[in-house]
Amino acid sequence: MSRKLHRALALTAGLAAATTLLAPVASAEPTAAPPGRISLPQLSGRHPVGTTDLHLVDSRPDPWRPADRRELMVTVTYPAHRDGERASWISPGIAPVFDELAATPFLFDVPPGTVDWLGAKRHARTGATADRVRGGWPVVLFSHGFGSAKELNTGLTDDLASRGYVVVSLSHTHEAGVVEFPDGRVVPGTVTQDDPQVLKTAIDTRVADTRFVLDQLARLDRGDNPDAERDPLPRGLAGSLDLSRVGMFGHSYGGFTAGETMHHDRRIDAGINVDGAMGWGGQPGEVVKQGLDRPFMLVGGDFKDPDTGRVLEHSHVARELDATWGDFWPNQRGWKRDLHFDRATHYSFTDLQVITPQLERLLAPGKRQELVGEIDPRRSLGAQHDYFAAFFDLHLKGKHTRVFDRADPRYPDTRFIA
Repeated sequence: MSRKLHRALALTAGLAAATTLLAPVASAEPTAAPPGRISLPQLSGRHPVGTTDLHLVDSRPDPWRPADRRELMVTVTYPAHRDGERASWISPGIAPVFDELAATPFLFDVPPGTVDWLGAKRHARTGATADRVRGGWPVVLFSHGFGSAKELNTGLTDDLASRGYVVVSLSHTHEAGVVEFPDGRVVPGTVTQDDPQVLKTAIDTRVADTRFVLDQLARLDRGDNPDAERDPLPRGLAGSLDLSRVGMFGHSYGGFTAGETMHHDRRIDAGINVDGAMGWGGQPGEVVKQGLDRPFMLVGGDFKDPDTGRVLEHSHVARELDATWGDFWPNQRGWKRDLHFDRATHYSFTDLQVITPQLERLLAPGKRQELVGEIDPRRSLGAQHDYFAAFFDLHLKGKHTRVFDRADPRYPDTRFIA
């Protein structure tokens, strides 16, 4: 990973460090009608969506806490009937952490209590009855960025589920910014990015996490309940997964996770790396050195160098920011595309793309551009929804599409590098 890309991803490191420091802070007293109300956009697919959380415990030792068994929280989002209550976007245990983070310069730099985290609702419904189709729905896994949290990509994962997928989002415990478990434990991220060996352990752990989750999904689909507390599964969910059609995508280090897991596990048929370098401490991942024989798409944004004002493009042809994409490209033997979002930032591919414009009047001048760039937020979101779904439609459902053949005039902010 290049030195400049380390700077481009400094916000992630800052969020992780701030979460570690702030996780023990008690929730502030609630305030009446905070001005920072936020909402998530309507789903673009035709299917209503249900959601449930799974607490999964593996037999392997946790590499960050060897005395403990590895445990994960996983969110399963799926096409559903319109029963159940709308799910909260941020859980009560995580909301105080996010509130304190919002007050730091790493994020919004606003006073605690400004953002109404608990008031925001997903369009997914808790415990909703799963909709069933013959053969089951294709499954797509999602992995968050280093120091981030799966909750910060809920908009993307819920929307993909509305397009006809079971989407499974992983929290990588101790490395995620914060994870809440059913017994009330709120576990902050304690792993930092300042040591190459830590980064290597992190990617190895993420690959093992993902393969373990795939095993547990097979149990679930057979009718077994892999949840550690044996909490009831939503009606109809068992038997509704088609694990012969599996994709994966991830943001930042989660994008690297998608590619590296595909290298190690042939159960994953297609993947997307969303703006993530594919290596650690100057060392390329195996996916870079070996490539893949299955479809893989790179999705990149821009980085504006604060010292020079130059805009650096994250793509396989621009090596100054990140050389791993350029090294991967000639080794990739399967279908490939490199999709670029002009004037986007690293965090344009998270829920910050939705939240930041809603809070702009509360932010310091230039903070919106710092976080999510100057790309039109509606077009950015629409392009992400359409292109990501089209990729999985093509490679998991076999649906012919021409969106990868030429630029889409609806999205002038996006272009194919190749």
